[in-house]
Amino acid sequence: MDTRPLPFRAPAPIPPEKTLSFARFVYTAARNPLRIWAERAYREPHVRSDWLKTPTIIVNDPAAIRYLMVENAGNYVMQPLRQRILRPMLRDGLLTAEGELWRRTRRALAPVFTPRNIQGFAPIMQRRTALFAERLAALPDGRAEIAHQMTLLTYDILQATLFTDDIASPPEEFARSMEGFLGRMGRVDPLDLLDAPAFLPRIARIMAGRSQAYFRKLIGATIDRRQALVASDPGAAPRDFLTLLLEAEGLSRSEIEDNIITFIGAGHETTARALGWTLYLLSQAPEERAKVEAELDALLPGLEGEPAGWVDRLVYTRAAFEEAMRLYPPAPSLNRTAVADDRFGDLEIPAGASVLVLPWLVHRHESLWKNPACFLPERFLPESRASIDRYQYLPFGIGPRVCIGQSFAMQEGVILLAELMRHLRFDFVGTRHPVPVQKITVQPDRGFPMRVSRR
Repeated sequence: MDTRPLPFRAPAPIPPEKTLSFARFVYTAARNPLRIWAERAYREPHVRSDWLKTPTIIVNDPAAIRYLMVENAGNYVMQPLRQRILRPMLRDGLLTAEGELWRRTRRALAPVFTPRNIQGFAPIMQRRTALFAERLAALPDGRAEIAHQMTLLTYDILQATLFTDDIASPPEEFARSMEGFLGRMGRVDPLDLLDAPAFLPRIARIMAGRSQAYFRKLIGATIDRRQALVASDPGAAPRDFLTLLLEAEGLSRSEIEDNIITFIGAGHETTARALGWTLYLLSQAPEERAKVEAELDALLPGLEGEPAGWVDRLVYTRAAFEEAMRLYPPAPSLNRTAVADDRFGDLEIPAGASVLVLPWLVHRHESLWKNPACFLPERFLPESRASIDRYQYLPFGIGPRVCIGQSFAMQEGVILLAELMRHLRFDFVGTRHPVPVQKITVQPDRGFPMRVSRR
């Protein structure tokens, strides 16, 4: 008889049985887009509906995803609705840039994210996290809101690595502004859904104005300092993300600012959310947490001074982090528009159709995963992951626009998780389980209140 405890069922909105009415769809999408997808979207290989007379096709089949997003990616451009939501905030950053500007920016940033560079960041990641763990352990009442704390930690890592400690902002002030900025940036405004003219004001963007002004001012001061250093002593400037942006051919001052804001937002926020969800899930699955802790206790003493090797050696720690990103993908939607008619098997895609590849749905699809709603890190152990199709697990996107910083993020996630959990234990103390809400990332509706104690 199997006496193992049942796996933890990760909280998620209950899908509606049928497609929502027009009015209900608009209302729900503005509050939490994760609630709009009906049951069939979690069961069928693709689902088609029409939105304002535009065909909208959700694609869940891994083979179709490969064809559409990789093999024939040139036929699919960024969806206008996605751009209407994100461009007013991110402008010409890498996440929203298109065409030649996107290609030029990506080429300019590629040297930052080489394997050698990323591995060189590992000791900084470990040291900063060790110091952060000590601060958490010293909290007077042992309580912490972990979503907020992970924002602080990943900001510290980001500015220490990609910006060489050159962003001068008090961490708490930064975290509050970032949470306000991102909390509104990814919100779907009904006017955007209805394709209303751009001159009509969007409430969320108005409310985000102060935070956006704060970041523009902060980034402007950072650029000015680095440009002054390059002008006075070029050899003294670090070869980091900021310097490479300043040297990139053809990027204007505003485009440089846009990319810095994009990476501060998308680059640190996604990892912060993934870490928060991982710690929450492990707090609800004591057997899985014990396996991670046992691995850390057994292996880390022999890996001191080699944090770059943790990603490959700490297989259960990494598996827990990857499983958390399956259940709560940092980027829950990839939205495209077809340029010309296309076809894959029995799936017909007319020109102008919106094509949605939604990691939120693919990662919880009943035909692709056993017990898809349950937290089971064993899925991602080396002996099991070979059965996972490359195109059914998409935490960093797919195709030409796959996240340029995915190796950085994976290394960061494993090192930070390992360094925190080797010293501390996190126990969820909320009065109810968090509900995931889609903004620009998948966020908990009320954070992760936890009791933090030394192990």
